Amino acid sequence: MRSMDRFGIWVLAILSVIQSSFGFYLPGSYPHKYEVGDYLNVKVNSLTSIETEMPFSYYSLPFCKPTEGIKDSAENLGELLMGDRIENSPYRFKMFKNESEIFLCQTDKLSADSFKLLKKRIDEMYQVNPMLDNLPAIRYTKKDGYVLRWTGYPVGIKVQDVYYVFNHLKFKVLVHKYEEAANVARVMGTGDAAEVIPTVGKKDSDVPGYMVVGFEVVPCSFAHNGESTKKLKMYERYTTPIKCDSSSVSMSVKEGQSIVFSYEVSFEESDIKWPSRWDAYLKMEGSKVHWFSILNSLMVITFLAGIVLVIFLRTVRRDLTRYEELDKEAQAQMNEELSGWKLVVGDVFRAPSNASLLCVMVGDGVQILGMAVVTILFAALGFMSPASRGTLITGMLFFYMILGIAAGYVSVRLWRTIGCGDHRGWMSVAWKAACFFPGIAFLILTTLNFLLWGSHSTGAIPFSLFVILLLLWFCISVPLTLIGGYFGAKAPHIEFPVRTNQIPREIPAQKYPSWLLVLGAGTLPFGTLFIELFFIMSSIWMGRVYYVFGFLFVVLILLVVVCAEVSLVLTYMHLCVEDYKWWWKSFFASGSVAIYIFIYSINYLVFDLKSLSGPVSATLYLGYSLFMVLAIMLATGTVGFLSSFWFVHYLFSSVKLD
Repeated sequence: MRSMDRFGIWVLAILSVIQSSFGFYLPGSYPHKYEVGDYLNVKVNSLTSIETEMPFSYYSLPFCKPTEGIKDSAENLGELLMGDRIENSPYRFKMFKNESEIFLCQTDKLSADSFKLLKKRIDEMYQVNPMLDNLPAIRYTKKDGYVLRWTGYPVGIKVQDVYYVFNHLKFKVLVHKYEEAANVARVMGTGDAAEVIPTVGKKDSDVPGYMVVGFEVVPCSFAHNGESTKKLKMYERYTTPIKCDSSSVSMSVKEGQSIVFSYEVSFEESDIKWPSRWDAYLKMEGSKVHWFSILNSLMVITFLAGIVLVIFLRTVRRDLTRYEELDKEAQAQMNEELSGWKLVVGDVFRAPSNASLLCVMVGDGVQILGMAVVTILFAALGFMSPASRGTLITGMLFFYMILGIAAGYVSVRLWRTIGCGDHRGWMSVAWKAACFFPGIAFLILTTLNFLLWGSHSTGAIPFSLFVILLLLWFCISVPLTLIGGYFGAKAPHIEFPVRTNQIPREIPAQKYPSWLLVLGAGTLPFGTLFIELFFIMSSIWMGRVYYVFGFLFVVLILLVVVCAEVSLVLTYMHLCVEDYKWWWKSFFASGSVAIYIFIYSINYLVFDLKSLSGPVSATLYLGYSLFMVLAIMLATGTVGFLSSFWFVHYLFSSVKLD
């Protein structure tokens, strides 16, 4: 019932926004009206670091705890898989009430273990990630005349073998005056859940209200007088002024010493409107580089398209036209003088080795490619914004499971096509399609999860979530794949235009290994995406927000075109040298791009993630990279195989060579 209410609220909100021509509100994030004096509660996400890639709970360090106890926020499936653990914090403000020298707490004296752990987290450059009204705290720094934006702030810093902790925070909250839109205001809620906003007083109340449109933080290290804070209670004012200077540090960390935490907050009215409050986080960096990536891809496509046109218009079409103009006697004589691809007419559709595995990989590739296209399209349209954490991963899982029908259908129908319509074994193929890629992914994630469990990281998937994932796999994905396989078994198979000889033809000796050419073909698809790949890797491993999904969607389309062209050209080249074993080679001609992506991942680890420390962190990085390149190989290989299959079928159905 609650989900239906939410669905109704979503529909009403979208329709109302369209009708009233106000700013577009990203789904999953609604403006919340705060009146002057209302409490604003700051939440904290997991501690993160680009050095270890292992998130930890905020309260794993000796920080101040809220008086009401630590409470976890409701998290969706995507947040849990990404290692997000959002908890309440003791920091709280009153709307439009500037406050300074606010005493938060004085911790117990640091034990040897706490002191060691705090030093370790500072060495590993862990970041604290506060959030206010679903907005992460943003920090600005200047370097070489440039202003850099960061989310969160470091736990501390090491200066000349002395460790300092940032124990005083200077917050600035940007607010915008609330403008109530008819038909929309009463269905608006926070980013955590949709809720009805109660009106104060009369319907057209003039009570001023504000929306949070910015949240900034400046961390400082300030040495408090521990003796003067012993009698202070939480949220009382500190007895002496606190000067927050981010360029100097003074609160050193020592074993057996307590730490005093404090903060200040100021409010500033801003012209930023609610729909634009994420611009500071989503501001596109290097737009010229993205355009260069697209132009580079277009050049590769144009080059390959020229080769394809030469093959079709000047070679294939010429041969077919000459053949059709001859009479039957001349055709018979020509058949005796055939050369090149015409010689393999009796073997070109001979079943490949490990045909069932090929069918399964193609089916899984269709499923992964379909998931990528739909997910990126929805993200480009704004339906999966970073304001709704975890929706991107959740959406990917949802679309992947639904597209299990496509995986089963393609796998089984291709299996029946290779078997010339034979129904036997279709159930086995459908089962393999349902378990092949998810099984490998589950094995990789389980292995990596044991490493995270051993490190007590919040990035470890809880056992309960493992059970949920298994239920989603076997109760939704597998049945849908089997249903798709059933429809694939009922659908008519694709008939081959020529008969296959009983005795296979001997393939002439080649001047060069054919697989060498196949592996080299992956460089062209890699050339279309390597620039965009840098931004994606930076988003995943360096905590930068990636939201240029429009560019990514264009690059994905260009990648599909290049993969199809590369595989088609390679298949034609193999047929011309009388190599009829094109099935697997057409798959790996475009799928070999995954090899270069994995090599790029290793290069990124060595040169861009120099600070990544420890074998566990490197293993996690390589494990997730292996998972990524496996999915890319299946998707790109499927594009290459299907384009080659169409080409070969079209080529040999255009002329009767029997």
